[in-house]
Amino acid sequence: MEPNFLLWLLAIVLVAVGLAGLILPVIPGAPLLFLGALAGAWAENFEYVGLGTLAFLALLALLTFGVDWWAMMLGAKRFGASKRAIIGALLGSLAGVFLGFPGILFGPFIGAVVGELFARRGLEAAARAGVGATIGLVLGAALKLALAFAMIGTFIFVRVFGF
Repeated sequence: MEPNFLLWLLAIVLVAVGLAGLILPVIPGAPLLFLGALAGAWAENFEYVGLGTLAFLALLALLTFGVDWWAMMLGAKRFGASKRAIIGALLGSLAGVFLGFPGILFGPFIGAVVGELFARRGLEAAARAGVGATIGLVLGAALKLALAFAMIGTFIFVRVFGF
């Protein structure tokens, strides 16, 4: 097989697994998307997609790491969460990674509720903080997907139009 074909095949596999990784936390989605773009650029000796584009794609990949946490904290704060609830939501999201999809979905909610209860606020305030953290989590996932599709779109645009 020709090396270019293998590099393109690797690029496609990395992008596909990277997209899955945006939903499944055990797979590093954005770095795999970037590596897929790098493999695609390398397959053509960086003739169409060069270092400037790759640097931009690396920046977008880095942004995906902070988006989840930022959105979750913003969501919790918007619903009146205390600092303890925000810390609880962050800890819940970390713990949730080890518990699979249900942990990812409910970890921030439970963490925010527990944090708010430790702040000695009522159950209603704790529930609001949990809902805010969950809404933030969903918003973060949507922003991560938008960044991922911006990465893919940028690569395709530069490759096709040679911008």
